Formats: sequence, C-alpha cells, structure tokens
Amino acid sequence: MATRVKICGITNRDDAHLAVDEGADALGFIFHPKSPRYITPEAAREIVLTLPPFVTTVGVFVDETPMAMNRVIEHVGLNAAQLHGDETSETCRHVRADVIKVFRVKDSLDFPFDRYPVRAFMLDTYVKEAHGGTGERFDWELAKEVKRFGSIILAGGLTPGNVVEAIRVAEPYAVDVSSGVEARPGVKNPDALRAFLRTVRSL
Repeated sequence: MATRVKICGITNRDDAHLAVDEGADALGFIFHPKSPRYITPEAAREIVLTLPPFVTTVGVFVDETPMAMNRVIEHVGLNAAQLHGDETSETCRHVRADVIKVFRVKDSLDFPFDRYPVRAFMLDTYVKEAHGGTGERFDWELAKEVKRFGSIILAGGLTPGNVVEAIRVAEPYAVDVSSGVEARPGVKNPDALRAFLRTVRSL
C-alpha cells in the first residue's frame, strides 16, 4: 500500500495548491497561536474552500477544549483534528471529526495507546516546550511497536533526504512533514516540497 503524505504548517494558498498538485493526500493547518506556523480559522477557511475534493484537511490543536475545536472544525470545514498536546481520551471522544492523537517520543513508548478512541496515532519527536515542527527525529524502529494499536503517522525531522529510510524502517501508514520542506517557518520551499512528495510517490 502506498504511503500517504500530509504536508503540515500550511499558511497560504500557493503552498496548499502546490502540495495538492504534487500529490499530497492531506494538508495541515495549525491553530496553536504559539506556533510560528499559526493560521487563523478565517484564513484557513479561505484556503480550504479553494481545494479540490478528496484532499483531507486537518486542524492541529494543542490542549483546546472539544467545544473550541469543534467550532473551528465546523467553521473551516475540516475533515480531521490532530491533537498535539496532553489531551485525554475523553477529550478525543467529544471531537466531531476524525481524531489523530499525537504522542511525542523521547526514547521509549510509554503511552496508553489502547485507551484512545482515535483513527490514527502520530509519533513525533519530543522537544521540551515545542509541539512539533522542530526538525528533530527519534528512533523510527519504535514506531513498529504501535502498529498493533492502529494506523501510524510518522513525523519529526523528515526531509526529502531521509524519508525513504524512515518509511523502510517504520512502515507507517503515512508520513507528515512541515519544517523539512520549508524556506522559513510557515513558507514552503517549492523544490523541497516537490522532492519530498516525488520521493515518497516513487516507492
């Protein structure tokens, strides 16, 4: 099965459409105000309304209430919610969209995966006081241990140069990239974006 690709940290229409044109399966919009890739719900909605069908749109949240997330999900027209904080399994149950729960990995996987009623788990690299987009990687071998709990999305330090190895080692359902294809935070490097997507598609 072909590995799916999510391009995260989308902040403008040009990057969104380039990603889709090059074959991205999903786009991520970050609604965490402390992120350098933050986008307002209004701006995200304007982009989402221009996208073709069958592109999955994902809102990235950090420790928001279900009510707050559901307001954004409905307003923007999102398909999924990526929960990147310390959200509980109960919080996940009240989100009105497909839920991707993120766990930030240090050197082990001591997480209660079996308690979370979600569509997929994302494994990202733990960096103190940072919720993703750090460009740091973890031991991809650990990802295999989580596959028995559900679909795995691999994130953290992925680039056009290492994504083949990452997929070979972790065998994820999907990969997620943000900083690894950027010119600067929130703005994609077109050449790197194309290279990432074409590399994954060549497997």
